[in-house]
Amino acid sequence: MDRCALAYQYHKEGWNCAQSVAGACADLAGRTPEEVLPLLGGFGGGYGGSHEEACGAVSGGVLVLGLCFPHADGTDQAAKRELYRITKEFRRRFFEVFGYTRCGDLLRARPGVTEKNPAARRLGVTAHCDNMIVTAVELLEALVEEERARS
Repeated sequence: MDRCALAYQYHKEGWNCAQSVAGACADLAGRTPEEVLPLLGGFGGGYGGSHEEACGAVSGGVLVLGLCFPHADGTDQAAKRELYRITKEFRRRFFEVFGYTRCGDLLRARPGVTEKNPAARRLGVTAHCDNMIVTAVELLEALVEEERARS
């Protein structure tokens, strides 16, 4: 399955950036798209279309990481620290590619497709949000695979 292409397709169908990323990656957490898509309805466009907060593609990735590496017991501080570590790494990698993680900053900067996001190049992505979505999926897949290999 090509999760990057699937996320791109979700976005073309009208799902927001967060939903597109999480829907395409739901299987990484043993979930279905139908389970995760509704959870992220308000996260697109920097939280509800304000473009002021986190990029929806990043938010969708964070949800998937929470499902893959759950902190499901409030007293389990080790699990909490581990999830935070993985989440920070995802954000760092996204920032490394684009220079920002806030929706509005990304919209103003309009970073394009480069050698740092080969999936977007492979799919011929040209639209701004599609670039964020496809790249977030690409980064998320690699990070989940690395973290599972560590365990």
